[in-house]
Amino acid sequence: MSSLIVIHPTFESHWPFVGEIFHAIWQAQEETELIRLDRQDTRRLGQVCPQPDQVTRLACLGLPVSRACLAGFTNLTEATFQAPYGGNALSEESLADLAERKISLYQHRSEGYWGQSVAEFALALTLNALRRIPQNYREMISSHAPWEQYSPARNQGPGTLGAQFSDDLQFTHGTVAGKRVRIIGAGNIGSRYANFVAMLGADVAAWDPFATEAHFHRAGSRREWHLAELMTNAQIFVPMLPLTPNTRGLVTADLIRRLPSGCLVVLATRANICDMAEIRRRVLADELALAADVFDTEPLPLDDPLLGRHNVVHTPHLAGRTYDANRQWVTDLTAQFKPITND
Repeated sequence: MSSLIVIHPTFESHWPFVGEIFHAIWQAQEETELIRLDRQDTRRLGQVCPQPDQVTRLACLGLPVSRACLAGFTNLTEATFQAPYGGNALSEESLADLAERKISLYQHRSEGYWGQSVAEFALALTLNALRRIPQNYREMISSHAPWEQYSPARNQGPGTLGAQFSDDLQFTHGTVAGKRVRIIGAGNIGSRYANFVAMLGADVAAWDPFATEAHFHRAGSRREWHLAELMTNAQIFVPMLPLTPNTRGLVTADLIRRLPSGCLVVLATRANICDMAEIRRRVLADELALAADVFDTEPLPLDDPLLGRHNVVHTPHLAGRTYDANRQWVTDLTAQFKPITND
């Protein structure tokens, strides 16, 4: 044995499929053992591996690790120690020991593996809200009323017009083309989403004081230097930042009050970068529409007033979790290990 993958169910609950993908990639290079623990197993790495001295390449996913565990891996040259949400699952002392032994440690360089999945999901939320797709889907299950788009009772257009038309004119509706899309964040997710809506013909502006000019150019958006100005003419407002101590509450109640009446707010990264109390107030007052995969309270109580509203599209925090994203997570991590040849 020279390559070993050890994975705990706690890790797999956050990263399904990763064990099999990791094993398939390494197994194609050399014989690799995969050890998968039971859910109640609390053993440390050193108690799990039967022959640590034979391991040269190690992926430890979600297991507790001590300095004593690492002492037995006398021939280890490369390793990754992953906690469920990133970072080395090692103490400073263990890191120092491995550095002294000149063992290469690998971490992810970015969160790009989630970028595509979340950005596509955010686009889907946007399209569903603009065209009221979930509302019509739900109504079709119990009623023929959605089919009666020619009926005056269903008409939402002027006069006697409105055949096959179900947009809600009170809120941003119709096509993405021509809409003023305003985005906070031009990173892995925000730049992708900006690119998508720009290709569909939207007028895209973004605010991100840490992004380079290249981020905006590649995404087809222009840079807005002042956050308050970004909000004032938005038809679709999309905050797309991670939740950190610096971003929590960044979009204040005052900024949210600047959004024009009828604006569609799309939440696909973290809700609490915004003052959610003010977003809730305006959504429940029919001043804003909302398309959200993330919320201030998760899971939402079943009696939460946002659920099932005519101006809300909601999903249960699904945007990042795709097989493709998890495969990319493994691919980006394994690519850092030295290539193994059969020469």
